[in-house]
Amino acid sequence: MHDRAKTIFLPDAVATRSLGVKLGQLLPAESTLLLEGDLGSGKTTLVQGIGEGLGIRESIDSPTFTLINEYLNGRVPLYHFDLYRLDATAAAALYPETYWDGTEVEPGIVAIEWSERLITKPSSYLEIRLTYDIGAGRQAWLRAIGQRESVRNVVATL
Repeated sequence: MHDRAKTIFLPDAVATRSLGVKLGQLLPAESTLLLEGDLGSGKTTLVQGIGEGLGIRESIDSPTFTLINEYLNGRVPLYHFDLYRLDATAAAALYPETYWDGTEVEPGIVAIEWSERLITKPSSYLEIRLTYDIGAGRQAWLRAIGQRESVRNVVATL
């Protein structure tokens, strides 16, 4: 099985949020999204869309200071990490694997901003790299890694 990758051009924040809504509607529980991108590239906007697609009604904000926000009232739970302020050792101390393995929480969608700070990555995940260019808008590059055919199929349908 080959990893599937796709690039999606997003002209504005509304399109970024809409992509998130589609992901929230389509991704199964036990999906992990590793988000990368510079400040302002749309990571939190994408996660807000995912929450909307999951039917979460509460406000989704970047957990920059709380580090992890849990939203349990959607189709499946959403666990939103923001590792911006952490180094790799501090990120590991959050034990993110307990979220993507579902060992201590109900299986849901795990979205990790600034995922490049992770020492250990799950065996299966959706890598999403967001870029922003003032003249060209945003761009999302998505690649499904691992054996989860359901996640690869989501990427293929976008």
